[in-house]
Amino acid sequence: MAESIRRLLPLCLLLLLMFVSVKAALKTDDEIIPNSRAGENTQLQSSSNNTSMATDRVNEDGEIRHEHAVDDPEAIATMVNMAIRNSTERRKLGFFSCGTGNPIDDCWRCDRNWQKNRKRLADCPIGFGRSAIGGRDGKYYVVTDPNDDDAVNPKPGTLRYAVIQDEPLWIIFKRSMVITLKQELIMNSFKTIDGRGHSIHIANGGCITIQFVTNVIIHGLNIHDCKRTGNAMVRSSPSHYGWRTLADGDAISIFGSSHIWVDHNSLSNCPDGLVDAVILLGHSDSYTRDKVMQVTIAYNHFGEGLIQRMPRCRHGYFHVVNNDYTHWEMYAIGGSGDPTINSQGNRYLAPNNPFAKEVTKRLEVGEWKHWNWRSEGDLMLNGAYFIASGTGSGASYARASSLGAKSASVIGSITSGAGALNCRRGRQC
Repeated sequence: MAESIRRLLPLCLLLLLMFVSVKAALKTDDEIIPNSRAGENTQLQSSSNNTSMATDRVNEDGEIRHEHAVDDPEAIATMVNMAIRNSTERRKLGFFSCGTGNPIDDCWRCDRNWQKNRKRLADCPIGFGRSAIGGRDGKYYVVTDPNDDDAVNPKPGTLRYAVIQDEPLWIIFKRSMVITLKQELIMNSFKTIDGRGHSIHIANGGCITIQFVTNVIIHGLNIHDCKRTGNAMVRSSPSHYGWRTLADGDAISIFGSSHIWVDHNSLSNCPDGLVDAVILLGHSDSYTRDKVMQVTIAYNHFGEGLIQRMPRCRHGYFHVVNNDYTHWEMYAIGGSGDPTINSQGNRYLAPNNPFAKEVTKRLEVGEWKHWNWRSEGDLMLNGAYFIASGTGSGASYARASSLGAKSASVIGSITSGAGALNCRRGRQC
């Protein structure tokens, strides 16, 4: 594979974070509706004071549970496995079916008129991300302007103006474009960013932050060369903007949120010399409400040129399943705050650096031996090794299980369709 391809990080990422906390031209199927701004010059409290939209509950054992936490992960795993089996059977039909064997893709990619049925995508997530609907129940919003000149008062037609709106929106693009964000892009709830049909790059500036919101779908984007931004005012809704401290420069940062699905995106060249990061899951080690977060990371290819955080987990339960790690420079999977990590059926190809062979990294010294981290059926290559820990609690790993892992020997074929797709109108994607 060419070097430029190996440096990509194509993602087909199925996420559900079990924790909770855009108007230019709104386009319906047949019309464009102009809109006006409202309250954009009103400064409220800083974004650090955002309140959670969730409520907690206490179970019979007195344990605090988030209202969106999954009570029966085994049932979800059974549902996912059934979908995979059905998809695989369709694939066996050969030329009678366009099935790929991936149940998420088979849900919509066979449709030649996908561009007229874009919102069907919201019916396709499975596992922990099965409830993510994004902007399915809203109107279409067409991004026409790639500029990002003002992070506090974004212009109508820009991506930033779209994602901060309060109402549900399904965001699409008029043409291919490169968007260089002046500051991090802070998402509002019930939004879908759908890059299918064009080449959409978020590059050479700030990248995406998903915090204290619910129901976000990000699909078909190329996110690369993210820079460290911050120490600036940034708007997060029509009625609120606040001071943002330095952002880490991650391609995607997610914390305090629920029903998040990141699918078929390509991420690359995330380090900028200051921060070498890809995916950060969890607000901070002290933010204990992320303890109920549940995330599935599946069918991804993490390519060369990446440094660390594939992902970096704080608190919560993480199912890392059937991913292809072809390179890292520091570590592949990191964690702090006692996360549970269930690694199954992955292929880990270590770098040649003899001091960077370890897959895992604990970010706390001397406090991690009781954390539940395990490796099952993983393929370790070029000296890669995974340091397991914890007591192996069945209940803990049950909360970190969302689908049945396939053999690591077939990872190449499973992840071959990962990343942003080259979808053309009138053709199967």
